[in-house]
Amino acid sequence: MEKILSEIKKILNQAGVEGEIELTSPPNPEMGDFAFACFGVAKVWQMNPVEAAKKIQSQLLLTPHALLTKVVVMGPYVNLYFNSGKVADIVIKEILKKGKKYGVQAKKKERVMVEYSQPNTHKEFHIGHLRNVCIGSSIVNIFKHSGYKTIGANYIGDIGAHVAKCLWYIETYKKDDLRKVSNPGKWLGQMYAEASQKIEAEPDLKESVAEVQRKLESGDKYWLGLWKKTKKWSMQEFKGIYKQLGVDFDEWFFESEVEKPGKEMVAYLLKHGIAQRGEGGAVIVDLNSFGLDIFLILKSDGSSLYATKDLALAALKFKKFRIDKSIYVIDNRQRHYFMQLFKTLELMGWKKDVAFLGYDFVTLPEGAMASRKGNVVLFNDLLADVESSVVRETKERHSDWKEKNIKDVARKIALAAIKFDILKHPIDKVIVFNKEEALSFEGFTGPYILYVVARINSMLSKANSKSKIANHKFELLDKSEEKQLVLWLGKYEEVVKKALAEYNPSVITRYCFDLAQAFNNFYNNCSILKAETKDLMFARLSLSMATKNVLESALGLLTIDTVEEM
Repeated sequence: MEKILSEIKKILNQAGVEGEIELTSPPNPEMGDFAFACFGVAKVWQMNPVEAAKKIQSQLLLTPHALLTKVVVMGPYVNLYFNSGKVADIVIKEILKKGKKYGVQAKKKERVMVEYSQPNTHKEFHIGHLRNVCIGSSIVNIFKHSGYKTIGANYIGDIGAHVAKCLWYIETYKKDDLRKVSNPGKWLGQMYAEASQKIEAEPDLKESVAEVQRKLESGDKYWLGLWKKTKKWSMQEFKGIYKQLGVDFDEWFFESEVEKPGKEMVAYLLKHGIAQRGEGGAVIVDLNSFGLDIFLILKSDGSSLYATKDLALAALKFKKFRIDKSIYVIDNRQRHYFMQLFKTLELMGWKKDVAFLGYDFVTLPEGAMASRKGNVVLFNDLLADVESSVVRETKERHSDWKEKNIKDVARKIALAAIKFDILKHPIDKVIVFNKEEALSFEGFTGPYILYVVARINSMLSKANSKSKIANHKFELLDKSEEKQLVLWLGKYEEVVKKALAEYNPSVITRYCFDLAQAFNNFYNNCSILKAETKDLMFARLSLSMATKNVLESALGLLTIDTVEEM
């Protein structure tokens, strides 16, 4: 698309238009492929915008251009109509030539770290955590696609009050159950929920939990042993989930590893007057003058907080990995806390590029979830439920398929349904996850996009002529549906740039849907395998293959795998 727009700008330059040239897309294809607003040039030429548009039109008509078939004045706009075959020749050749590298940007010097997922051990991995993973992995993919050296990092909350609470409850009430746990990850989540409910009912028990945390931080052998054993259970659960999601992390950080450096940073802040002791003896940073309240960075008994460790982690990232930018994908409810953290780092003399990417939570039709209440929907349970629905549907449609094939396809469709449904919403909006809507094969859903790819695969398989597709005669692609599909293909790079600038994967999901719709419109109105001539068939097969390539690339940015058939 940049090549095409660059050519159009040269044409407008020849018509006397100078300076910045911005082209827009008309509201419908009948009004042209691109439009140039003449308000700015009219001021320079000191004439009415409509007259300026007519002047540009007359200049363009004097010298015909291969890329344009028609130039129409619509009020103060000059609307341009492209030559379908010429545009197709530029776009499709580029896609088929570059394959998976189509749209990939040149390598950049900047190093970016995206920290995401960040689950707490000793708690369950639910669909709220899933949203973080989906967003974070997509942001990593988009940055890599855009040429940045990108490090995907996971910061595991393996110590702290929640761990102490869980271990205290197990030791006090469930010690005998340790030997007969069948589903350790799920069981730990239940223990945490029961512990929270117990303490809520009997607040005096909080001191017992605090004592466990102090013993853990002081290195008590018994409590460390129980911690290591149960932490291992959580990590096995997490890594199994990441494998199912197709997500890999370049770096793993643990709160337990930055606790000591964090306390050293607190001492530094006290020494240099950035922090001070509060009334109860806790260490605070007074950020009231910045409208950020009091920032608590160490408990009065010397126990660490999230802030204690986050200060050390921020320093570690930039020093060890020499990154230029650190992006935190975090629940939106933590925004104020991170603004406090960033301001404290700034007061220390930091001039680092840090960004908070906040997302809102996921609810169910029946209401919100909370780990402490135990009313969460676990990711594994959700996936099993969605997958079983797809298996039933697939068996009905393909009774001849082998069981393994059915399960493999069902897993991919289920994951696509879940991931796409989560990512199609702007990240700052609350999601109400609805299984039936997410699994629909019609509309703005993951299965709908997968179905389009599978349809193209089926058609290419029937054609059995991939070697002949190299014989391009794109001047034959002169129908409106063909041109619109080509133009959508050409927008891919522009769409990825927008998603990167906004840190917004939903831009990619919308593009996938629009491109899939454009293909279906082409498919329903233009005969492909039974085209009038073989040359036209090959040209349309090439267009179909290019569509498949771009859809697979775009879905890849969302960490969604496609299927060969459905």
